[in-house]
Amino acid sequence: MKRALAIVEASESAKELVREAGELAAGVGAELVLLHVTTNEEYEDTRTSLEGIPNLETSYTAGQALEGARQFAQDIGREVLDGIDVEYEAIGRIGDERDQILDAATELDCDHVFLAGRKRSPTGKALFGDRTQSVILDFDGAVTVVTE
Repeated sequence: MKRALAIVEASESAKELVREAGELAAGVGAELVLLHVTTNEEYEDTRTSLEGIPNLETSYTAGQALEGARQFAQDIGREVLDGIDVEYEAIGRIGDERDQILDAATELDCDHVFLAGRKRSPTGKALFGDRTQSVILDFDGAVTVVTE
C-alpha cells in the first residue's frame, strides 16, 4: 500500500475505520487521504433550507459545500488519528458517492480504499444500488469494508 483513501462519515464504524486506515498507513509508511462526499441531495437540501430563512442575505455555494466537506474530513481526521504517526490530506467532493469515491481514488493514484458499509435490504439494494458493492467491483485495488 502506497496511498490509501479512507471515506469519512459521522458514524462510529466509519470513524473506527479511519483510525484503522491511519494505523495501517503509518505501519507501512503509506500516504492517507480522507474523503468526505456531500451528495447532490444534501447540498440542495442545505441550499434550499438557507434560502428559506427570511432576511438572510447569503447563499450556499458549491464552493462552500466543498469546503464544508473538506473541513468535516479534516475534523474527523484530527479526532480519530490523534496519536498516530501518519500524515494525511483531507478532501471534500460533491456528487454521487460511488462516482466521487472512484474518481478520487483514480485521480489521487490510491491503491487501497477503506469505507464503511451500510446495512440495506435486498429490495433497497435493488432500488437504490449499493455504493459499497459498486466500489468493490469497480475499483482496481484493495477495498476494506466494515459494517455497523
